Formats: sequence, C-alpha cells, structure tokens
Amino acid sequence: MASSTSLAKRLLLGRPFRSDKLAHTLLPKRIALPVFASDALSSVAYAPDEILLTLSIAGATAFTISPWITLAVAVVMVTVVASYRQNVHAYPSGGGDYEVATVNLGPRFGVAVASALLVDYILTVAVSVSAGVSNLGSVVPFVAEHKIGIAIAAVAILTALNLRGLRESGTAFAIPTYAFIIVIVGMIVTGLIRVFVLGQDLRAPSAGLVISAEEHHLTSFAFVFLMLRTFSSGCAALTGVEAISNGVPAFKPPKSKNAATTLLLLGSLAITMLVGMVLLARVTHLQFVEDASQIIGGPPDYVQKTVTAQLGETVFGQGSALVYLVGAVTALILFLAANTAFNGFPVLGSILAQDRYLPRQLHTRGDRLAFSNGILFLAVAAIVLIVAFDAQVTRLIQLYIVGVFVSFTLSQAGMIRHWNRLLRTQRDPLKRRQMYRSRTINTVGMALTGAVLVVVLITKFLLGAWIAIAAMIFIYLLMLGIRKHYTRVAEELEPTEERFVLPSRNHAVVLVSKVHQPTLRALAYAQATRPDSLTAVTVNVDDKDTRKIQAEWERRQIPVQLTVVDSPYREISRPIIDFVKGVRRGSPRDVVTVFVPEYVVGRWWENLLHNQSALRIKARLLFEPGVMVTSVPWQLRSSQDRDLDRYDRGLSSAPRRGPRTRLPAPATTAAPDSAAEPEEPQK
Repeated sequence: MASSTSLAKRLLLGRPFRSDKLAHTLLPKRIALPVFASDALSSVAYAPDEILLTLSIAGATAFTISPWITLAVAVVMVTVVASYRQNVHAYPSGGGDYEVATVNLGPRFGVAVASALLVDYILTVAVSVSAGVSNLGSVVPFVAEHKIGIAIAAVAILTALNLRGLRESGTAFAIPTYAFIIVIVGMIVTGLIRVFVLGQDLRAPSAGLVISAEEHHLTSFAFVFLMLRTFSSGCAALTGVEAISNGVPAFKPPKSKNAATTLLLLGSLAITMLVGMVLLARVTHLQFVEDASQIIGGPPDYVQKTVTAQLGETVFGQGSALVYLVGAVTALILFLAANTAFNGFPVLGSILAQDRYLPRQLHTRGDRLAFSNGILFLAVAAIVLIVAFDAQVTRLIQLYIVGVFVSFTLSQAGMIRHWNRLLRTQRDPLKRRQMYRSRTINTVGMALTGAVLVVVLITKFLLGAWIAIAAMIFIYLLMLGIRKHYTRVAEELEPTEERFVLPSRNHAVVLVSKVHQPTLRALAYAQATRPDSLTAVTVNVDDKDTRKIQAEWERRQIPVQLTVVDSPYREISRPIIDFVKGVRRGSPRDVVTVFVPEYVVGRWWENLLHNQSALRIKARLLFEPGVMVTSVPWQLRSSQDRDLDRYDRGLSSAPRRGPRTRLPAPATTAAPDSAAEPEEPQK
C-alpha cells in the first residue's frame, strides 16, 4: 500500500513518465499559444490601467493622449515580434536570448541576459497573479479583502499544474485563454459597433467624475517626462514575447516554424486587444486615477474598478451576466499568465545549470518530465514578492520590464553579429538577401528596444526599478561564482597522465564504545579486509567504563590490540582525530581505514534516543586526506519490521519490477548524511 505522502503526490501530479515519453509533452501550436503567450495576451488587462493612471497625474485632459501612447507601444511590439521571429529560426535549441548573447557577444553578456530574464520571470508571476486578484476583487469584494492569501493560493495551484507536466498544464490553460480572447475581442467589437455604427452614446461609470491633476502646472520638461513614464508603463504589454524563443524545444516539429507562427499570432492578438481596449476607453470617456483623492466630489466610499471591469459594465450593462464573465475570464487569464514564466524559467534554469552557472539540481527533470526544482524555486520567489509588496500591481509594475528590455537589447545586438558572421561566408545571392533583411529587422529592433530601456531606467529607477537592477547584479555575480566553483572542482578532479600509485600500507582502526555485537562484526569485517595493521580504539572518558571494556576484551581473548586514548576534558571527537592523524603521520602514502559500527533502526523516533557524536566523528574524518571511513551496520530488531517496499516507493516513484527480496546488508562506505544511526564510541 502506498504511503500517504506518495498517494498525495500521485493525486496532485499524476503518474510518473518514463524518460522515453518526452515526446508526449511536445506542444502543437493550438496548445503552445496559451502556454507561452498568455503573459503578453493578459497584459491588456493591466497595461491600459497603467497608461491611464499615469496620465491622470496631469488631469483628465491628458487622457486624450492615451491612444497615441498605445500606438507607440504597438509599434515597439511589432518590431520586437518581427525581431524574435528571426531569433527562433536562427537558434531553435531553446536558449533564446541567453544563447544568442553568449554565442555572439560572449559568456559575460549571456550571463547578464540570463540574470535579467530570471528576475523578470519572477516578476511576471508576481505581477500577473496580483493583477488577477485586483480584477477579481472588482467583481467579488471578498477577494479584495483577502488578496494576499488568494494570490498565494493561485501561485500554489499554478505550481501543482506545472509539476504535472508541460502538455497537461497547456491543455488546462487552453480553454480559459481562448475564452479570454473571445470575450475581450467580443466586448471591443460590440462596444465599437454600438458607438460608431449604431451611434449610441456609451459612457463609462467613471465618465462623470471630476478629476483634478496632482500637478497643475507641469513644465514642458515635466510633461515630456510624464509621457515617457506613461510609455514605459504601457510597455509592460511586451513582457512574455521572449518566452517563445526560450521554449522552442517544447514545440512539435517543425519547431522553428511552429514557434515563429505562434509568435506572429501572439503579436497580432496582443496589439489588436490592447489598441481596442484603449480606444474603447476613450470613446466611452473612461477615467482611471492613480490616487482616489484626485476625484472631486465623488460618491462616498467610492471604489475604483479596473479598466476592464468598467468597459464590461459600459458595453453589456451593469449587473449583466456578461459583466461577471468578463471579470472571471480576465482574472483567470491573469492568473494563468504566470504560466509563461513557469514554462520559461525552468527551461532557462536547466540550460544555465547545464552550462554550470546554476546548481545542477535545476537541470534534472522530475517524475512528470518537468523541471520540478526550477518550478518550485520560481513559486517561492514569486510568493516572497507578493507578500513583500502586498500584491499591489502599481508597486510591482515599477520593478517590471527592466529585465526584459535588457535581454531584448542584448539579444538583438547579438543577432546583428550573427548575421554579419554568416554574411562573410555566404555566397548564395538569395540567402544573402534574406540575411540582409533579417539584419535590418534586428538592427531596428536593437535601436528601438535600447531606446525604450533608457526611457524605462530614467523614468522608473527611483520608483522601484533599482530593486530589480540590484537583484540582476546579485544573480549575475552569483552565477559567475557558481561557474568558477564548478570549473575549479573539474580541474581538481581531472585525471593526470601519471599512473595511479597504490597506497604503501593500509592501517585499519575500529572504533569501540562497548564490547557487543556491532563491535564484534566491525572487527571481523576489518580483519577480512586484511589490513597491514589493525587497532581497536576506545576513548577513556569514564575510568570505570573503560576498565569494563578492557576486562571483557581480555575475557573474550580478542586477537586485536585495544588502544585506550585518554580524554581529560571528556571530549570524544578530538582524541580520535588526533589518533588517526598520528597513525598516518609515519608515511604520506599510508591509508587509514576507520570502521564505525552503526545501529540501523526502524522507527524515526529511535534516532532521537541515540547520541550523534559518532556521526560527527565520521563527518570530520571525511576531511582528512588519506583517511577512509567505512560504516558497518547492525540491524536492530525494529529495522526488521520495516516495510522495505514502502520505503523504496518513498525513494523512487517509478513502478516496481518484481518482488522485493530482503538480503543481508553488507558493510558500506558511509557519507556524512547516512540514514543509519552510528554507535557512539565509549564516553
């Protein structure tokens, strides 16, 4: 019978996949679109809010500029989408911006891009989930009152879905993503038809409010700065575009073609929905402010609803079932938008781990062939941000998009060098024309994204962007340190041309606490290894106990010398370490093998009843050169009652093959984290 932990894991994650079933997880375009594009598509739910609330600083008259700001954002998105279509064709292996920068600009630039993307992925989860809570709170007041808890629960659910595997999570997310597209496009089309075709005068619930400017006398420079800040906030709509270039390996063949097609669909849908939302907001005279104190003579206890919620009430009528549908699908797509990061972050983390910039555990796939460790790390980091910023989108958005535009700019610079390198060797006129066209697209993309990056840094640095920059610098230095460590270890472990020299002599030392069965087994096993010398060692902490050991030793006539090491300060570890060092001091080529008798217990609480000093001795001896530590287990009766089949299932969730056979456990070489309980030497 499976353990409760194993059963819960199977219910949440499903049965494990064999490694040869990896192709089962590859995505067709209809599933890849909601998996990788939900972030960019969902930005239409909060990008209009950010554009309008930033413009509200200058008063209601500034809202007339919102369509032009949106048009500028759309131009940038068209350029970025066109640029990344070149990326996925040139680099289909899934490294995305990291691979492009590393190959063409050098490893340091690649690490800089990777650090920016890792930070941005974490912020994607935090911002998307927080925005989803805000939109749902506009319809359900209970959600607004408990937004942090609900946001954390949403991240936990997303984590469980992604741990089930990529294709399963994609299928779960396809229906709500397509529902969001249909509902929002339907709302925009219905609203514009009612205004421009039927001639109806639609007015948003906030149209009659009187808005005062926070700054009444903006200078020309201040007004331009405000427009740039509005533009940088609106550019949050571009986040998620890079996820497709990082996730090309997850597509079904032909991978590059399918990824490029999905990227085109993403750009077309996101631009259409963003422009349509802002245009509909203007024709309905919708107003959205940064601070409720800007509303003059507003209703008491006025709660400002999101732009999407207001447009739903305007087009479909307050209290209509369609209004609740708009709120539901908007909140759901925002929750699911975090799935883009849940797919991009683990893949990028796996590539970085393979290149030795991150711990190797991030390169390992879990039961369901998903990068489980990367998914869990992303979830924890996002929850920390949500709690730290109280799930407030306006505060989190200031940290956002810095990283993604760093990666955009460096990636396009790398693509320019990529095409220049190919043009030096390519002689086919048709292919050269294609390369010139691609280089031109990437050049325009680099110039535009670089300009946006400068604008973002200038307008958002003091508002919170410095936190994201500091995090990128920290991760950058951390990855370089990890790579340096792995390189140093690899150099130390590299075999040399010199022939391996066998030890001149092997000295065996058996630790003794009492003359009992574990000690006798350890002595017998040590003798079986036929060492050059064999010594039993006990530490004299209590004279009475030591004399008992010596008397029993002589009574049994054990043919091994018993050495008593004095310890006037009742310490055990240091005398044994000093003794072992003294044995080997005679010749550097000698090896000392220390045999440690162990208790193997069957119940967890039995470990608490035994002193752990012997375990500390073993861990300390592992740092001594020329010293081998060997554990000699003795199974207590409680260990014989242990369900080994259940224990094996806890170690591995893979299906069992054949019956479990209980065999006598041989002596094993122990590591510091051995599961068995060591017997403590004599006190």
